[in-house]
Amino acid sequence: MPIDLDAYVERRASHCAKWNWFDDDVIPMWVADMDFRSPDAVVTALKERADHGIFGYPLPPASFKALLVERMATRHHWTILPEDIVFMPGLVLGLNLVSQMIGAVGDAVLTLTPIYPPFLSAPTNQGRVLQTASMALRQDDGKRITYELDMDALEAAVTPQTKLFLLCNPHNPAGIAFSRHDLEQIADFCVRHDLIICSDEIHCDLLASGTEHISIATLSPEIAQRTITLLAPSKTFNIPGLKCSLAVVQNPDLAKRLGELVYGGGTGVNIMGFAGGEAAYRDGQEWLDNVLLYLQANRDTALAYLDEHLPSLKATCPQATYLLWIDCRGLALPEGMAAQTLFLERGRVALSNGADFGADGAGFVRLNYGTTREILLEGLGRMKAAVESLKVVAAG
Repeated sequence: MPIDLDAYVERRASHCAKWNWFDDDVIPMWVADMDFRSPDAVVTALKERADHGIFGYPLPPASFKALLVERMATRHHWTILPEDIVFMPGLVLGLNLVSQMIGAVGDAVLTLTPIYPPFLSAPTNQGRVLQTASMALRQDDGKRITYELDMDALEAAVTPQTKLFLLCNPHNPAGIAFSRHDLEQIADFCVRHDLIICSDEIHCDLLASGTEHISIATLSPEIAQRTITLLAPSKTFNIPGLKCSLAVVQNPDLAKRLGELVYGGGTGVNIMGFAGGEAAYRDGQEWLDNVLLYLQANRDTALAYLDEHLPSLKATCPQATYLLWIDCRGLALPEGMAAQTLFLERGRVALSNGADFGADGAGFVRLNYGTTREILLEGLGRMKAAVESLKVVAAG
């Protein structure tokens, strides 16, 4: 079937968090949920599974594990075994379970900021102490911003109580696909401080042209033995509601402990999640290839619009994900008003609040450009109107 990514699919009647969280007149560009219909292969697989008519307790399909082993080898140059795979309903659950299983109550978990908010809440949810190290913010040509590792900040943040390092690669919200050199620095740091690594790589297939994803577990057998890698088809193929995620854990002891937490807590993947997730990985590549081209065009469209119409805003140029991280600190906002509030109240467009991504995210917003070009431009136009309203108030 032809893939028409410009076609709008009405989502407000589908009990959709993205579109129903705010009032109907708000354009939602916040949560990482694309507005594209999922691959036909996924829809077909779900219909076929429903036609069976019996929905008993599922086991992880051996065919799904074999498919994942092949995919890791061919697309990510990573040799894994079926027994290395632990299925679970979601990445956020994975962050919480790994925070629970590594160390003990009162030990510490370290991560880099700004960062996807569950990285900040999972450690404290499990009675751990959260430690953060800021990445270094850079501005290259007056228009783009990016982040770099600050190893001095990491060394200053780690303590003898630190047991776990949470990594996000590709990075949410900065859109970085960490280089081999960056990952080697992180790996060396974790070895020296004897830290287990939990690497969220859920966006590893959402890469801009010319970008390479490197899983930190592939650096060496030693690093593989101390790494838990979280993956999912959910962001890649736009099926987060099916609740199908997984961890690749090449250390048998860690794999056993994680599996016991998942299945002992009754939190395995549901039967439709297995059906849809396997179909996505098996037959969704043509769909994904088209989506990646469309997302890159959306990214470039958004950056060009900001450059021309909103030069006071400085944004990343994501190497991966479909998330734009925008520095709004150049705006003359009323005292006490966050940029996210400005765009919501005066532009009727919902963006993620940068302050939720850590203290050094204050003054930023995150924009999801995984939508139709028409909706993207409408949202950007509303942002422009919101910024212009500041000038009107000042002049008045």
